[in-house]
Amino acid sequence: MKAVVMAGGEGTRLRPMTSSMPKPLLPVVNRPIMEHVLRLLKKHGLNETVVTVQFLASLVKNYFGDGEELGMELTYANEEKPLGTAGSVKNAEEALKDDAFLVISGDALTDFDLTELINFHKEKGAMVTVCLTRVPNPLEFGITIVDEDGKVERFLEKPTWGQVFSDTVNTGIYVMEPEVFDYVEPDVPVDWSGDVFPQLMKEGKPIYGYVAEGYWEDVGTHESYVKAQADVLEGKVDVDIDGFEISPGVWVAEGAEVHPDAVLRGPLYIGDYAKVEAGAEIREHTVIGSNVVVKSGAFLHKAVVHDNVYVGPHSNLRGCVLGKNTDVMRAARIEDGAVIGDECLIGEESIVQGNVRVYPFKTIEAGAFVNTSVIWESRGQAHLFGARGVSGILNVEITPELAVRLAGAYATTLKKGSTVTTARDHSRGARALKRAVISALQASAIDVRDLENVPLPVARQQTARGSAGGIMIRTTPGVPDSVDIMFFDGNGADLSQASQRKLDRVFARQEYRRAFPGEIGDLHFPSSVFDSYTGSLLRNVDITGIAESGLKVVVDASNGSAGLVLPSLLGKLGVDSLTINPGLDESRPTETADQRRAGLVRLGEIVASSGAAFGVRFDPVGERLSLVDEKGRIIEDDRALLVMLDLIAAERRSGRVALPVTTTRIAEQVAAYHGTQVEWTTTSPDDLTRVGREDGTIFGGDGRGGFIVPEFSSVYDGTAAFVRLIGLVARTQLTLSQIDARIPRAHVIKRDLATPWAVKGLVMRRVVEAAGDRHVDTTDGVRVVEADGRWVMVLPDPAEAVTHLWAEGPDDASAQALLDEWSAVVDSAGR
Repeated sequence: MKAVVMAGGEGTRLRPMTSSMPKPLLPVVNRPIMEHVLRLLKKHGLNETVVTVQFLASLVKNYFGDGEELGMELTYANEEKPLGTAGSVKNAEEALKDDAFLVISGDALTDFDLTELINFHKEKGAMVTVCLTRVPNPLEFGITIVDEDGKVERFLEKPTWGQVFSDTVNTGIYVMEPEVFDYVEPDVPVDWSGDVFPQLMKEGKPIYGYVAEGYWEDVGTHESYVKAQADVLEGKVDVDIDGFEISPGVWVAEGAEVHPDAVLRGPLYIGDYAKVEAGAEIREHTVIGSNVVVKSGAFLHKAVVHDNVYVGPHSNLRGCVLGKNTDVMRAARIEDGAVIGDECLIGEESIVQGNVRVYPFKTIEAGAFVNTSVIWESRGQAHLFGARGVSGILNVEITPELAVRLAGAYATTLKKGSTVTTARDHSRGARALKRAVISALQASAIDVRDLENVPLPVARQQTARGSAGGIMIRTTPGVPDSVDIMFFDGNGADLSQASQRKLDRVFARQEYRRAFPGEIGDLHFPSSVFDSYTGSLLRNVDITGIAESGLKVVVDASNGSAGLVLPSLLGKLGVDSLTINPGLDESRPTETADQRRAGLVRLGEIVASSGAAFGVRFDPVGERLSLVDEKGRIIEDDRALLVMLDLIAAERRSGRVALPVTTTRIAEQVAAYHGTQVEWTTTSPDDLTRVGREDGTIFGGDGRGGFIVPEFSSVYDGTAAFVRLIGLVARTQLTLSQIDARIPRAHVIKRDLATPWAVKGLVMRRVVEAAGDRHVDTTDGVRVVEADGRWVMVLPDPAEAVTHLWAEGPDDASAQALLDEWSAVVDSAGR
């Protein structure tokens, strides 16, 4: 006997899950519903099966193919238009006309004994046998009445409660003789229970009903879909679960990686190659699909998560369904009954209320509160670029595909035959992405100079030597699972805002230039890169007095690429130095704030015990520098900026210093004391770089360990700042603690507030209105200056749904009060 699986329905009640996936492919415990159906058919010897398809038919065909993987023979009958339950089977008449056949829905979960059903059909000599089952609520189904012999007496489709006269309903599973096709008109919509069966009964044809024992669930609603998952996990339905039961009710599939410190409370299922981190909690009736990542602190209860989903740290998912390839970012919350479609982005700290539907390819902003369904609206990322280039979680937001498209867009903004310099940090992720970037550049008629693993300042300097631009890929500082793709201009500086917008436009339009075969770019690997860098550095930065000073310094290379340039540099400086953590550690391409702090504490201990003049600690890519004084005390980054400013201004006695407007106004006092002046810039690094290139600029810094030494470079360079500092200390004969002690204390406090994109403009308008008659500085964002000199600055983030606030006062309490006052202004506008 052959079987017919009806897999053509659109599943409209299950949208948005079925917006981009046919209902039969919806996974139940990580296996499509229809696969459970086919396995049931095979179990009962029904290996030859015709599948009727219509909505998204190609997806069903591509998934199951000819059935070989299941040990079955599958053929397909395609409907050009919906033909109804009987019409779709009539469409497959050619394959079914020789013998009795079984009809079953491809989107109902059951473990009925089909062999008993077929035997009943044969014993009764029926033309049609309807498989029946008893349900507590028959309103959504067709009620069927049978006599003592099993013969059908009456059908009633989807009754009201006033019409309910039985709890025995039609499951849509039938055994039929081929003569039934005589009652189905071809190529028009026809239903079994509404059209064909009444006619057969009128003519007295033998229609029987078989009441089956076992499990049956018509997966037609979101509630029944979630219930089906729980029923499988509870063992209420006899289906195969693909995996290993590692403890009662806890199923884990092949290749899944579950940390021992994750909390698992079954019954639950974790799909193949999923990863569950320490501190995650997964509760009963949760189903996690293949390749899903669940980060530390995430909580999932009765959640159904489809394949390739990223569940961010401290997110909270309860009773919801998440479509495939969706990203749920940090601390997001999705409530009971909510359904998120495929390939959505749920932003940080956003809340999706219960029963909300978010359709595929939508973005929910960070901090948003969503209490109505999101169907038509779609907000893509407003800008590719953030504070560190194009940033995101590796293989979640930043994928090889994205890297190729970005590099292709960047190449399109340059002339054919131009040269681009590429570089990376020492992480595996950066190495893999850089290879993708190089291929895309060459395919767009761009020659590539690949520096491989070098410090970021070296990549910038080498880019400035004849390249049209550069690309550096590094691990995001402090975020080990994220990467930054940084784009440089011909000077090795970050792209200007105008160039970023141009790249944005090309990327958004996907108008990539491709080279003809004879135009494919070359790939070169320059030699002597580090010698070239150190030679230029020592020629341009004043190192007089260092060799004679007898200074001893401790240098911490942080196991990063900064250590690659130090050996030749320290030897040529002639300084007594101790280098710690010089080797590359591929497993630690960046460091968290706590790791950095611990490293500085250890550095301080070594400096104090060795009698060194000071200690420096590079970040892993050699861009930024942290200081420890001769007593082993950490000089915080904002203080280190003032110490460097004081040393340089005291030596130069004239010129201009570039500082972002968020810097303490103590810097103005220090600069003025030594006859120099401050030029305030925006917080954008490219603006600081612009001023650093101008004549008369003697120093620049951002207060976060980034220093510009203009005589050598106009970009942040930790190594250049280190060489400059050694020379200054050698010539002044002052210790860092003495310099720090003579600079007044600053009291600047910072706070970040979540602000939906839609109200950012309103927030800034409210801030200006609230300023009233007070002085307002709009160099970057809005800086409001009080009459007593206190100031607050409000700046919307260009890449995230966040507003940044800074406040400075004569003491911490005063600054805190000012920050609280203006936070209330921002909060009230954002509601």
